[in-house]
Amino acid sequence: MRADFAHHVQDGWKCVKPLVSALALAAAMTLIVSVALFAGRARAAEFEGDAARGLAYAQDHCAQCHAVGTDDASRKRRAPAFRDLARRYPIEDLAESLAEGIVTAHPDMPEAVLEPEEIEDFLSYLDSIQAN
Repeated sequence: MRADFAHHVQDGWKCVKPLVSALALAAAMTLIVSVALFAGRARAAEFEGDAARGLAYAQDHCAQCHAVGTDDASRKRRAPAFRDLARRYPIEDLAESLAEGIVTAHPDMPEAVLEPEEIEDFLSYLDSIQAN
């Protein structure tokens, strides 16, 4: 009877094995597609603003502390370089803070409130310089 049971288990595994393989392949493909979509979404933000005006705003209002270019250093050690902001925050998530006024925990950062067009320009510029 034991040999008969082992034979049924082996026959059952022959039916289940392709299903397990197919499920494993589907799970792997789902993971790959999800990662690819997420990576694409992270850099897919497109802003309608004028990046040159955004740079001008950054130079006028932010460069005294932050690195606003693609290879400069921040003048204040703790001020993040703008080219690295996407590593900390999704760029598109900054729009609300810019409209309402960015308030930080350190007193050196002035409250910045931008108009909608300035926000689009600024975010267009930020998006254009993000390090990969």
